[in-house]
Amino acid sequence: MKTDVEELSPTRVKLTIEVPFEELEHAFDETYKSLAKQVRIKGFRPGKAPARLIDRYVGRGAVISEAVNHAVPELYNDAVQKEEIFALGQPDVEVTKLEDNEELAFTAEVDVRPKFEVEDHKGIEVTVDSAEVTDEQIDEQINTLRERFSTLVGVDRPIEDGDHLSIDLSASVDGEKLDDVAVSGYSYEVGTNNMLEGLDETLRGMEAGGEETFSTTLVGGEHEGEEADVSVTVHSVKAKELPELDDEFAQLASEFDTIAELRDDVRNRMAEVRRMQQLSAARDKALEKLIEQIDLPLPDAVVDEEIERRRQSLEQQLGQSGLSKEAYLESQEKTEEEFEEELKTGASSAVKAGFILDQLALQEDLSADQSELSQYVFEQAQRMGVSPDQLAQHLVESNQIRVAFTEVVRGKAMDLVLANAKITDEDGNVVEQESASETEEAAKAAASAAVEASDESAEAAPEGAEESKDEAKDDAESK
Repeated sequence: MKTDVEELSPTRVKLTIEVPFEELEHAFDETYKSLAKQVRIKGFRPGKAPARLIDRYVGRGAVISEAVNHAVPELYNDAVQKEEIFALGQPDVEVTKLEDNEELAFTAEVDVRPKFEVEDHKGIEVTVDSAEVTDEQIDEQINTLRERFSTLVGVDRPIEDGDHLSIDLSASVDGEKLDDVAVSGYSYEVGTNNMLEGLDETLRGMEAGGEETFSTTLVGGEHEGEEADVSVTVHSVKAKELPELDDEFAQLASEFDTIAELRDDVRNRMAEVRRMQQLSAARDKALEKLIEQIDLPLPDAVVDEEIERRRQSLEQQLGQSGLSKEAYLESQEKTEEEFEEELKTGASSAVKAGFILDQLALQEDLSADQSELSQYVFEQAQRMGVSPDQLAQHLVESNQIRVAFTEVVRGKAMDLVLANAKITDEDGNVVEQESASETEEAAKAAASAAVEASDESAEAAPEGAEESKDEAKDDAESK
């Protein structure tokens, strides 16, 4: 086999492959075996007809075409490995010469990862938020804990935010009562603003036994968008009563005997969370700086695929939530043009991040062993809510073990960048990285940028490796 490689651009090459017919013997053997099982020739059992009779029965041209279809993918893969080409996606193949018993020639154009070196990846400087825990933050956490142990007691006073009510609601449009906007004995917390617009304003200041009517615009149902008159009746008013902040509460709500011990534990836990957040933020920012300082071309097709994947993912999420794209853009205070630009920027960064981490892994000779792959599968299964066995089975059956391997290696490349980074907080204090395991925990806790980047740019991989993780979850759950 003769192979010639022509660089069409920094991100696309054209392979010209020429193969003598004698090197297609394996492809013809497989073709004859397949056709022999399909044809019925008198005097021969299925699968036993000789090649010369199959040529006559189905036509030599059909046999050659089938053999070429079988040979081309293998020949292409051999050429890619021989020329050490980092191919992305599927090639555009064109047979340029096909002469029986002489030669097969074809071309294959394919996107490739650009050639570059990752330099200056050591000593990247990033600044993160302070990990200091204030007394006010501890008070907030403990008050949240007190809320969990609160009780509801009836009160005889005007309604305030935070009160829990039992109410009846009914509505009418032009004097006609609406059955789909009527509830009785409904429990509602004032101030949540998660029902009808104007309800909370009406309830504030009312008392148990009171009844009021207000106007509102309906946001769902048959009369969506119409003005309705809504009547609300309050049956009971209850307020939260929090437990006293004393040693008795500490014993009730925790394993500690005193409130001082409980506060110390909350402080330590919050400090540890803040530290994990610091390392995770440092990871994100280090990757951002790495992306900024390396200039490389990106294959348009790969970026377009990533853009489309992100668009479809958003549409799926919006569909599940019942929210229109227009409403989503309004909530994000973005125009369609701003959304598209953000989509393109994010997709380009994700693809670029994947290229950079792949190259760094090659330069540093990073790899992943079985235990690391198993740990990755376990963590992803937890995130997706499926069993590790289900996910592992899906990865094997869908030929995505290679994608899992790539993600683990990219994560290790990002760990290397972070280990050599200079991290300081906003007060100028150096953030120490005590151990690789701690850095790993930070990545798990915050769904690190390196793994996200490998998720998002996995579409660049050929042979079905581009299946999204949401699809992986669906397939795994169906097993």
